[in-house]
Amino acid sequence: MEKSLNDLFEGRSRHSLDEKGRLAIPARFKEVLEKRGDSFLVVTNLNNCLVAFAGDDWQRIKDKAVNLPMFDSAATLYFRYFVSGAITCPLKQGRILIPPDLRELAGLKKDVVLVGHLTRFEIWDRDRWEEEFERAKKEFPGISQSLSGLGI
Repeated sequence: MEKSLNDLFEGRSRHSLDEKGRLAIPARFKEVLEKRGDSFLVVTNLNNCLVAFAGDDWQRIKDKAVNLPMFDSAATLYFRYFVSGAITCPLKQGRILIPPDLRELAGLKKDVVLVGHLTRFEIWDRDRWEEEFERAKKEFPGISQSLSGLGI
């Protein structure tokens, strides 16, 4: 199924986790999930943050991963770190519950930032996000050439 440009996760927003680790999903992200007919997100760990996928996008990842060679060390690390961390988080009353082990791995405290990446979005601890964003701001001018080579 081809995605409409309106069916993508865009923008950044600040949120708070409640004491149980529940995260309210912003209305614009809920609209994306509703258009796709998804009532859940798949959340896993990635480079100092968490990343959340709609069901069909996670299915595409699994479809590709299932054919990775068993004895390839990069594939093994990919499964051990990225795939093994994945958990389905049902959307209930506009919120998801992020399990304690994923919160701990990403260093999530109370204040978090959601960062849209079109087919997915990241969930960052606010302090870690501010550091990452400053790094990205500094490096962005230097990567502009390589982006133009990718057609962006």
